[in-house]
Parts: sequence; C-alpha cells; structure tokens
Amino acid sequence: MKIITLILIVLLLLLQYPLWLGHGGWLRVWDLHHQVEAQQQTNRQTEARNALLDAEVRDLKQGTEAIEERARSELGMVKSDEIFYQILDEPANPVSAASSVSAAR
Repeated sequence: MKIITLILIVLLLLLQYPLWLGHGGWLRVWDLHHQVEAQQQTNRQTEARNALLDAEVRDLKQGTEAIEERARSELGMVKSDEIFYQILDEPANPVSAASSVSAAR
C-alpha cells in the first residue's frame, strides 16, 4: 500500500512540474507579464517623445515663428529694422573692478 501511495505522489509531482516550471508554466507567465509591463512603460515614454517631436516638425513645416525663434536664440540674428542691445552683467565685486581700472592707469 505504501508503494502505491508513493507512486501516486511521484506521478502527481511529475504532472505538476510542467505546470509550475515547464515551458508555459506559471513562473514563465509571471516573468513574461512583468516584461510586458516594462515594455509598455517604455512604449508610453517613447510615444510622448514622438508626440513632442511631431509637434515640433509640424510647427517647423507650417509656421515661420519657430524658425525665427531658433535663428534668434541659437544664431543671434536680428531683423533689419531692429536695434540689438547687449546688456553686460556687472562685475561681482565693483570695488576690485574700480581698483583694477585705477591701477591700470
């Protein structure tokens, strides 16, 4: 009787092995589920980046404001009827700047 019970337990374990550890087992499904969630998060981030790039491309194709803004900020260009003023920052220590000017004389 003990042999039959032992054989049945072994058969039960052999039947359970593919369910838990086999090619399509629960552990593999759990791992794939987590991989799918990670890929979906990556896809959402990529879609958001693509939407921003698409909006910028449409703006560059349809309007001249974006081109003008880039020319002004990146290349320092001004229109022909504009006057460009450059404001310099004050030195950090005006006393030392004044003493260096007087020392140079």
